[in-house]
Amino acid sequence: MDLYTIMCVSDLPRALEWFAAFLGRPADEAIGEEHLWQLGEAAWLVVDAREVRGERVGRAMVTLGVTDLDEILARLAAHGITHEPVETYANGVRHVVVLDPDGNSLSLAQSPAEPA
Repeated sequence: MDLYTIMCVSDLPRALEWFAAFLGRPADEAIGEEHLWQLGEAAWLVVDAREVRGERVGRAMVTLGVTDLDEILARLAAHGITHEPVETYANGVRHVVVLDPDGNSLSLAQSPAEPA
């Protein structure tokens, strides 16, 4: 099974620049008016600014599991991208919410390191 999560945005050039900074690279491919980043073997994040999706702009919520939260947050800061405070849950998971310019919520979650 493949996963495609769609981020509906209002301004495609602004969104492409923001998502390139957030994900650390430009889109992997464009199919028509959709721009796709491959996040895993069968997982894609899609940015779409078509008018047909206009009523959904800013309503997406996705959580991405990461292994390098501090590095990502440093990269985001270097691009002027802010985030909510980092939380650490009782199970050791570190979690932070980042909002794109339209208010789509992209959470980053890092599991605690495995004991050596």
